[in-house]
Amino acid sequence: MDLVEVLPNRLHMLRFPIGQAYLWQDGEALTLIDAGHAGSAAEIEGAIRSLGAAPERLERIVLTHCHRDHVGAAAELAARWGAQVLAHRLDAPVIRGELPVSEPVLLDREVPLYALGLTVAEAPPTPVDRELEDGDALGFGDGAYVVHAPGHTDGSIGIHLPHHGVLFTGDCVAAVGPVMPGVFNVDRARAITAFRRLAALAPSIACFGHGEPLAENTAEALAEAAQEAAASG
Repeated sequence: MDLVEVLPNRLHMLRFPIGQAYLWQDGEALTLIDAGHAGSAAEIEGAIRSLGAAPERLERIVLTHCHRDHVGAAAELAARWGAQVLAHRLDAPVIRGELPVSEPVLLDREVPLYALGLTVAEAPPTPVDRELEDGDALGFGDGAYVVHAPGHTDGSIGIHLPHHGVLFTGDCVAAVGPVMPGVFNVDRARAITAFRRLAALAPSIACFGHGEPLAENTAEALAEAAQEAAASG
């Protein structure tokens, strides 16, 4: 796992072989956005300590959606340090293991990538302490709130920190190469609509579930990519 600074003393990316998570710091209080793959809790704790922060100050883990590469270590981290796990109401039953993960409608080019994604260990059933809705305040980042962005999964969310100009897109948007809609969507049309909604927030920094964070000409790049996606369907 690689630890990458995005905003000094505030935001770091935790990059795994497949996918990534983000650590936000409000002084000593910590928030994790997504939780990597199952078995990565020790690495995440080590990354937190390497920043001079304390894992016991991890207050919440906000899951952008229910897929295994985003949920994996949440249960173990929450059990160790007492953090609350937050997820959208529509994905919460999947995260808890009460419902199966919905199968995506794959484009031809996505088939080999999907097979690679399935090599990530399945996430264990994970308690969700708080079920989220669109517009909910999250209690960190000087006013972070939920943006429901369905299409990748029914309960996919973005997390917007308007005070800091930061947007976490989960897998609604990706930047592996050009900025584009995320792959493996259960409903591509809804995913593109969600992409357009996220782009309209015009952030200064966009943090994706896959691909490097974007911190230059971010609003313009998102708007252009969302327009292209809508035009191509």
